[in-house]
Amino acid sequence: MAAVDIDSAAGPKRMVNEAVVVIGAGQAAAQLATSLRSGGFAGPLTVIGDEPFLPYQRPPLSKKFLADRPPPDSLYLRPAPFWAERSVAFVLGTAAAKVDLHSRIVTLADGREVPFHSLVFATGTCARRLPLPGLDRDGVFSLRAIGDVQRLRPAFDQARRIAILGGGYIGLETAAVMRGENRDVIVLEAEDRVLKRVTAPAIAKFFDRIHRERGVDIRVQARVAAIDGEGSELVLRMADDTEVKADAVLLAAGAKANDELAQAAGLACRDGILVDAVGRSDVENVYAIGDCARFPSARYGRLLRLECVQNAIDQAKAAATAILGQPVSYDPVPWFWSDQYEFKLQIAGLFDGHDDAAEIGDAAAGRFSVEYRHGGRLIAADSINDARTHMLARRRIAEETNKAASAPIGAA
Repeated sequence: MAAVDIDSAAGPKRMVNEAVVVIGAGQAAAQLATSLRSGGFAGPLTVIGDEPFLPYQRPPLSKKFLADRPPPDSLYLRPAPFWAERSVAFVLGTAAAKVDLHSRIVTLADGREVPFHSLVFATGTCARRLPLPGLDRDGVFSLRAIGDVQRLRPAFDQARRIAILGGGYIGLETAAVMRGENRDVIVLEAEDRVLKRVTAPAIAKFFDRIHRERGVDIRVQARVAAIDGEGSELVLRMADDTEVKADAVLLAAGAKANDELAQAAGLACRDGILVDAVGRSDVENVYAIGDCARFPSARYGRLLRLECVQNAIDQAKAAATAILGQPVSYDPVPWFWSDQYEFKLQIAGLFDGHDDAAEIGDAAAGRFSVEYRHGGRLIAADSINDARTHMLARRRIAEETNKAASAPIGAA
């Protein structure tokens, strides 16, 4: 059963007054706070964030926010009065440094202590660092937060040639924005095709062609050995002894879960904090939600860690039901999207494990879909500029995927 808003849950709600503390101030934290208050939670509710911003949308960072440069508060999910009216306290600009699960205290980097009854990790992800000499040089950036855009934008404004390490969503979305500004872009992808970890060859082939037609220099199986130089005179030393010169470099080689704090506190982690179907960890009254959580999916028969808005919202709703004493398990059909030039890619389900794929529509016209099946059942679909097919696919996947298998915490 998919997570539902706690307002629709039947039966009496448990009015909890003990303090809830959330570490992380992103989309998942915002939804958890909203759902708790709308569900009747009246106790102290504190959200701790290491950025100086209220919860905001992250997908536009590599798209519209990067291109149009609006003020940071244009990304806010809710304005400050919304949170004040609901008595949600924010501690911003200071990271959580330590969690003591025995004494139930979060210690901040500045030494302050925040006690809790229930604790929720909503710590998200960070850019995956490559074992690459030179990553800390001036002119090398990642893109995961507003502050990253504020740092890289001036350098990109001065850059004629930008090298992007990684051909996933963020790398290709940034490439599209930079080409829109008429900058030279080279994408260096270590795998044998772009979008290798997130979609199948037909979709990758389409976006590879679109980017090349717009002037992006895409090189696959291109491994960087080191970055030399400084500022606007960077030199990427390739594993094949060639060189790539760039004025700025963007590291876009994927993300890793921010689970170090939870692991240090003693929680079970595996590239993400291990939780059950309502976000509960292996410690009572301690939860994890959003990009940092790895949860069991009966639908796909394994543990999942999803990096998407849908998961952040719906898993937060599920955790809220558990905190309020009416747990509703969460087993979604995941969905994602990516905007590149005039093309919108919408993904429903998870394609890995498919044994059959069928292309529907006209790729040459820029509007088509690819459906993926396993054992005859639809498990995923990728749609380009075809919102109707995407929405129908989500419904069909929900009906056809097998929910009989279960993946307990700790399973592969």
